Amino acid sequence: MKDVRVTFSRRHAYATKSNVLKVVKTPGGRLVGAYRSKKRQGPKCGDCGTPLPGIKHLSSFAYKNTHKRERTVSRAYGGSRCAKCVRQRVVRAFLIEEQKIVKQMMIEKQKKTK
Repeated sequence: MKDVRVTFSRRHAYATKSNVLKVVKTPGGRLVGAYRSKKRQGPKCGDCGTPLPGIKHLSSFAYKNTHKRERTVSRAYGGSRCAKCVRQRVVRAFLIEEQKIVKQMMIEKQKKTK
């Protein structure tokens, strides 16, 4: 805080990350310090680590007061994984199932030839 005309009203006078003021002019012409809250990171994909679009960047405590539609996306793995990673999971699961079917068919074919 650089302006001498504004003083801290909470906590202490140290310039820490959590003690940041913005100088605001009131309608009466006085200068008052408004406390700024920290910018939040927002949720990230559990697989690739990219930020999840469509979800608000709030503190973990503030998510408690939001609606469920603001915390998630209407998709499988909605507020946890990005769409790209979900697509990869679906394709991987499909290919594994296909592999199992082919393996089963090969076993049956070998039984018939014997």
